[in-house]
Amino acid sequence: MDAERKIEIRLVDSTIDVSSMLSDAYRADCGAVLAFLGTTREWTGEDRTIQLEYEAYREMASHELSRLAEKAFEKFDVKRIGITHRLGVVSVLDASVVIIVSSPHRKAAFDAGEWLIDRLKEDVPIWKKDFASDGSATWMHPEVGSKMK
Repeated sequence: MDAERKIEIRLVDSTIDVSSMLSDAYRADCGAVLAFLGTTREWTGEDRTIQLEYEAYREMASHELSRLAEKAFEKFDVKRIGITHRLGVVSVLDASVVIIVSSPHRKAAFDAGEWLIDRLKEDVPIWKKDFASDGSATWMHPEVGSKMK
């Protein structure tokens, strides 16, 4: 990896420290710092979510997140990538994933951030369980965002 490039990958069991991630992202050679926060929404159509729960095969998930970050460096003109994903129970309004991208220019930061979250949802072994207000709990299929039966 290029000495000027930096990757920070974390899987955490508590609230994500977004401020710290942002502070780490600032660089004199970058005019763009993009932050994407994926939060737990309360309503999906008619369904009310009370909380989500995430599970992961930690070693493989960390490896895949690092692999995606390396690929993003190849595809986009970016200098730093930080990805933190929360595991365990995540309440409504809390962040379950934060992606930070630093780049000399905004287009590369936006493109890399979108590419990273799309690939994360498809490629990384992290599973989401949706707990509904009616007492039901359903594992969600990551690739299509639909419930698994």
